[in-house]
Amino acid sequence: MIAGGTPTGLWQPVSGCGDHCREDADRPAARGTATLRLIALGAVLLGGLLVVPLLRGVGVRWLARTMLAVLGIRLVRRGPTPRPGSLLVANHVSWLDILVLMAGAPMRPVAKGEVGAWPGVGIFAGLSGAIFIDRSRPKSLPTTIAEVTESLRSGRTVAAFPEGTTFCGVDQGRFRPALFQAAVDAGAPVVPAAIRYDSTAAAFIGEDTLVDSVRRVAALRSLTVTLVTAPVLRPAPGADRRMLARAAQSSMGVTGYRLAA
Repeated sequence: MIAGGTPTGLWQPVSGCGDHCREDADRPAARGTATLRLIALGAVLLGGLLVVPLLRGVGVRWLARTMLAVLGIRLVRRGPTPRPGSLLVANHVSWLDILVLMAGAPMRPVAKGEVGAWPGVGIFAGLSGAIFIDRSRPKSLPTTIAEVTESLRSGRTVAAFPEGTTFCGVDQGRFRPALFQAAVDAGAPVVPAAIRYDSTAAAFIGEDTLVDSVRRVAALRSLTVTLVTAPVLRPAPGADRRMLARAAQSSMGVTGYRLAA
């Protein structure tokens, strides 16, 4: 699910990360840079309203790449690009994560329902065909899983964040197994991915608001995010979703160690 802070509840995991997780060593951008970046970001989003409906997947990828670029974010990708019809699962650090994933290939993100009302990000999520989860209605989860399953069967790649909320990037949460059932039911490959930022300023945690987070990122001199995809997992018919979730998280952990090395 996209960006979460510290929610509570049955399928709203609690993140122990907060403002104390952020380091103070980041160097600020030159005076006025943040303002220029925010103006450019607004212009790009307006342009996206025209481009994405016309170009669809290509337009979404352009929009994601351009939003990252105007915010001064450098994206480094390693590993194979997921094939169409894959379930891409990644750790969750920031609202930026979905831009990072969709800058490489078109995919449908799984997001909490509240994201649809967020300025900018909500528009992007809607244009990309996001699958929204109503976390106030746990009984709706089977319907969401069925929608993900159908998307995978039709050849659409779906991106999900099984931790269920955001962490600082140093600490991580446990992958929850529910959405992995869609991959089992669809016979779809699972692609684990590790997202790493070179600054904890990117983390959307604690009592953060979207506006505060965007301003903080725009005020950085530079920010590099690295996306590393691990080898594909191919669930056998009737595979246990819990074991698949553990295997995916374990694979992502190995990917993270390789990145750190």
